[in-house]
Order: sequence, then C-alpha cells, then structure tokens
Amino acid sequence: MKQKFDVTGMTCSACVAHVEKDVKKVKGVKKVNVSLINNSMTVDFEDTITPQDIVSAVEKGGYGAKLAGDVKTDSKESTASLHIKSMKSRLIVSLIFFIPLLYISMGEMLGAPQLAFLVGMENSMNMALMQFLLTIPIVWANVAYFKVGFKRLWLKSPNMDSLVAIGSGAALIYGIFALFMIGTGLGRHDMVLADEYRMNLYFEAAGAILALVTVGKYLEALSKGRTSDAIKKLIQLAPQTAFVEVMGEIIETPVADLKKDDIILVKPGQSVPVDGIIISGISSIDESMITGESMPVDKTVGDTVISATMNKTGSFKFKATKVGSDTTLSQIIKLVEEAGSSKAPIAKLADQISGVFVPIVMVIAIITFITWMITPQPFSFALSMGITVLVISCPCALGLATPLAIMVSSGKGAENGILIKSAESLETAHKVTDVVLDKTGTITYGTPSVTDIHPLINNDEVALMTIAYALESSSEHPIAKAITTFALSKNYVLPVVHAFDSVPGLGIKGQIEGTTYFAGNNKYMTSLGRNTKDAQIVASEFAKAGKTAIYIANENEVIGLIAVADTIKESSIDAILGFKKLGIEVTMLTGDNQVTAEAIRQKLAIDHVIAEVTPEEKEQHIKALQSLGKIVAMVGDGVNDAIALTRADVGIAIGAGTDVAIESADIVLIKNDLRDALGAIELSKKTIGNIKMNLFWAFFYNVIGIPIAAGLFFWWNGLRLDPMLGSLAMSISSVSVALNALRLRNFKPSHLKKGV
Repeated sequence: MKQKFDVTGMTCSACVAHVEKDVKKVKGVKKVNVSLINNSMTVDFEDTITPQDIVSAVEKGGYGAKLAGDVKTDSKESTASLHIKSMKSRLIVSLIFFIPLLYISMGEMLGAPQLAFLVGMENSMNMALMQFLLTIPIVWANVAYFKVGFKRLWLKSPNMDSLVAIGSGAALIYGIFALFMIGTGLGRHDMVLADEYRMNLYFEAAGAILALVTVGKYLEALSKGRTSDAIKKLIQLAPQTAFVEVMGEIIETPVADLKKDDIILVKPGQSVPVDGIIISGISSIDESMITGESMPVDKTVGDTVISATMNKTGSFKFKATKVGSDTTLSQIIKLVEEAGSSKAPIAKLADQISGVFVPIVMVIAIITFITWMITPQPFSFALSMGITVLVISCPCALGLATPLAIMVSSGKGAENGILIKSAESLETAHKVTDVVLDKTGTITYGTPSVTDIHPLINNDEVALMTIAYALESSSEHPIAKAITTFALSKNYVLPVVHAFDSVPGLGIKGQIEGTTYFAGNNKYMTSLGRNTKDAQIVASEFAKAGKTAIYIANENEVIGLIAVADTIKESSIDAILGFKKLGIEVTMLTGDNQVTAEAIRQKLAIDHVIAEVTPEEKEQHIKALQSLGKIVAMVGDGVNDAIALTRADVGIAIGAGTDVAIESADIVLIKNDLRDALGAIELSKKTIGNIKMNLFWAFFYNVIGIPIAAGLFFWWNGLRLDPMLGSLAMSISSVSVALNALRLRNFKPSHLKKGV
C-alpha cells in the first residue's frame, strides 16, 4: 500500500533525513520518500500497519503528519499555503518587535537619538528590561524552533532548528544573566560591573537570530510555493461542475461526483470535465493545454475527448470513460507531483551530508567557545563566537539546493509537455551518450501518405489520381486510406465506380464511365498481361527512397504510378540535428525492411540503423550498447517498444496515448514530437548545472563562513562576525540558492527558442 502524508515542522534537509529515518524504523514500512519542498512524504508499507502508526512515528520525532487530501478535489488550502501564512504571521510579529529592539540596542553606539529614560548609566536597568520585553514576543512567535530543535537534540539527531534554538537560547539566557548582573551592580553601586553587562546584553542577538532566520524561511516558503505553480495551473484547468444527462434531463453536477459511463453535455466555451468518447454532435476542441497542439482539433461521434480541454464551437454529448484520478489531467498532475517529491542520487548525497553536518557544526561551535575562553578575551566574546558558528552554519542552503531545482524543472517540463516521472531519470538524462529511436510513429507519422504521382501517359496527375481515388474509395486497405485522404485534401471529385472487385494480395479493379481500371502491385499487373517495363524503372527509384509503388492500369496498359510512404515528421529532422549538436549518437531501430530504413537513415543523416528487428531484439541492442559503457535513451511509442523503454537508462515514450507508455517510460511526452525528447535532455542538462552551482555555493558559503565565524582571522586583521550578522548571512545564502533554482522557470527547449 502506498499513501501520501503532509508533514509539518521540517526546515532543512537534516529534518528530511530524520523523518525518513524515524519512519523506516516502523516495522512493515518498505520505502519512504520525504519532500522538503512539498512538505510531504510518500510511504510504501505493508497491510500489517496503519497510516496512524506512521503518523505517530513522525510525531515522536518532533514533527507533525497527517494523511494528505486529494489535491484534485480538495477545496481546502494546501499545506504549502498554510505554511506560507504561518511563516508570514511569525515574520510580521518578529519584525514589529525586532526593529525597535535593534534601534534601542544599537542606537546609542550609532549616535541615534534615544528615549530619555533609556539613556545613561542610571537607566541601565530600564534599557535591559526594555530589550528583554521586546525579545519575548519574538521568542514566543518562533517557539517552534525551540520545540523541534531541543526535541531533536534530546533524540540525538539535531537539525537546523537545534542550531537556531541553541544559538538564540544561549544569547537569551546570557542576556537574562546580564540583566541580573546589572541589577547587582546598581544595587552595590558598582558602576563598572553594571556598565560591563549593559554593553553586552545580547538580547538583540537572540532576537536577530530568530527574526532573520524567519525572514529567510518565509522567502524560502514563497520560493517553494512558486515551484508548484505548474501543478496549480493544471488543477485550475479542470472545471468544478459538469452537465450530466439523467432520465432525459440535464443536471449540473460536481465533477467529483461523476461516474464512468455518465452522459455529459458540453456547450461552446466550456471545458471538458473528464475523459470520454463523443456519442452525438460535432465540435472543434482546443487541446493545447494538454497536447501542446496550437490548432483546434475537429471532433465527431466516436472521437475521444480529454479532460480540461476547451470546447470551441458546437455542443456535443459524450460518455465518460475515465473519471476522478484516472483522467488524463489527473495522471499528468500525479506524474509532476511524484517527480517533484522524488530524489535524484545527487539529492540523496546532500541529505546524507546534512545528516552529519549539524552534529559536526555543534562540535566546532563548542571547540570555538572553549578556545576563546582560554584566551584573554571576555566570556561574552567567547559566547558570541560560539553562537555565530551555530547560526551561520545552518544547512538550509544545502538542503534547498537540489529539491528546489528538481521541483522547478519538473513543473517547467510539464508546461512544455514533458512529464518526468522521477528525479533520478531527470538526473540520468544529462549523461545520455546514445539515443535509440523507433521509426514508426516516432520519426515518422506511423501512417502511410501519398508522396508522388507519376503519370506514364498524358502527364495528367489529376486524372491519374482521380482514377486511383475512385478505385481505392471502396477499399479498407491502409494504402487506400492514404490515397483517399490525399484526394479529399485536394477536393477531387469522386467518380462513380461499378463492378468493383478486390483480388487479395494483388490489387483491385472497377469500371469508371464504362472503362475498367486496375490498381495494385507489379505482380498484379503482370498477371493481367500488362507491360510494366517502364513502370518498374520508376518503381525501383521509389523503392530506393523507401516508398511503395501502386500501379494504375486501364484495359490496355499501365497508365501511371502513385508512391505511398510513411512520411517523416519535419520535427524529427530538427530533433536528430539537435541530438548531434549535443554530441549524442543516434541509432534507428525498426521492424521495417532494410531498403526503407536505409533511405530514412540517409535522408536524416542518422549514425546507425538496424532494420527488421523484433521488440525483443531492440532490447538486446540497447543492452549491447550499455555493455560498452554507453548511457542510452530509448524513444518509442510505448506499445511495441515497452521492453526497450524499460531496458534503457532513460525510457522516453512519445505521444503519451497509452497506459503502457506511462508504465514503461521514465519520461512521457504528451505531444507526438521528437523534439520534446531533445527538450527533456536539454532540461536535464540545465537542471543538473543549476544543482551543481547551488551545491557549490552552499558548500563554499560554509567553507568560508565557518572559519570567519569561529574568529580564525580575528588575530590577523580583527575580522569577526557577531550572531546577528551570522544569522543574516545564513538567510541570504538560503534565499540566493532558492532564487538561483527559480531561474529554471525561464527554461525553453531549443526549438521553441527558434520560434519553431
């Protein structure tokens, strides 16, 4: 059983590691995946335990958890929205009291005007009490840091909250101690003692740590909220109600209540509520938000309609085939969510580092404190150094570096019709060295179409095509469909055919205006006694180009040929060129004959081609490439290529029309466009580059920040950081990493940059 939970109280990747560790301890849990960005957790567990057992394990660790609601139907605010509201409230309270606290504590040193009852040695206690009173609301607003931080410390698995709690708590306790020492000094008329502690209260440090960390956390929460914009947009596409036919009456019904086989009416300007098949009416539907196709698609009885697409013109009724979580839109949302919450190997490494990073920082802080205690510096100086090490080292930036980038890129991919099923596949895609392409339906359209009309007498293409149109209009053969489709597109007039007859495996014949005509292959023409010498010369040229020749003859001679082929998509040319620019070798695998395959290889300058292969042999070829150390991406239609898609390092299903595609592939392309496979690899390269940049700056920040905070340069040039500046630096580092990850929202596949 797999369930999703909302988790509250997580602030860094160390929290993620702790929650995962706590849940994994529950007997019966198979797999745990915690997302800091979504504040969520997916758990795969046995029936021997209940969701409540998992919730209890999370709560014992100091965090909150509950079963997640269905994002597609739940009208309540999301966990992310509630978290943003909570952080905003905490921030407002913190700033309201921190700004006057900062002014009162630092104003006198900066020469700023002060209130009379706070100025001078005689008012030391007033100054101290005022700072203490202003600090208390800040502590109260951010008590969550102390609750979670000290609980994790007690459980011997400290996190970022532990660092904040210890740092701020130590400053607060020292400030209270200083307050009593001021009172003692004033009571004994020991002004030296009172003045010493009046200048080292550290209430502003306690407040600054909490307030500035909260500023960073609020900005992080906003950034995380923005990463899920793609999901929100998708959810908003679906209408809330639908018009259902019940006993001959049309009743408006919530979409959540729709059932399979319901008859639903859709009027012009309305969105299609669920997936289904049209049973009456015709219309034109804008499917751009799902398929990316810019032009509306004409629909009639028997055609499928997709949830969240927009009805443009006529009204129609359709029978619901997929409702609730089974609809195409719901499946897309699910894939985007799962990708955003999954972890790439590089993210797991960052989590592991964060898990041991916090205890190491605490040890460094203790060593720093002890070291400065044995120097001539006062106790307050040593305490300040130790606190600064704690707050500057919070691993927020490290924890955000990867998941934010993964979440943003997953959403951006969805916007471009690229559905990434897991963060691992997103990471692997940037290392692809070889792309293996299926031919039919991937490089080509997958259906035959007319490519050439070659009259042998009279040079009249229209006359030849009209005869072929008349004969083939009575046939069910795929080639016949190609010819009739072409004729319809040219608005040819359809002559009446009499005495139509079909000769299986050879061709067809019929009378048109009193003359008998024949259409078929060379063998059929030979059996009729027609001379095909000239026609065979043309047919052989067609064959070299991978085209099938249809001979047309009258009662005396062959009058012409029509070439039919599975035509190459224009987008395939751009895609293959794009792969080559990235240094990726391209191989085409096809079950088609060698001549046709070679013709396509030459036209597209494909590196390698292997023809007449079975689905099993496709898988064996991918395995052979992998044995050479290649990282292989397989692009196919997800039906005949299921085995190969599963075997490949990255399986990419093009034209996501089947459940097999979604199950077999790692990346699912909504549009039937090979350029999106190239776009997926480009997105992967961009994302991994962004993650590496984030991790570099996160580590670099700590490598530079911790020695400065510990006072390593103090004896050399007097350089030091107080706790307030350390807290500010930590917040800036986290926000900068978040903003860098959000740059991925500007990603565009190369073919869209060109405006193609």
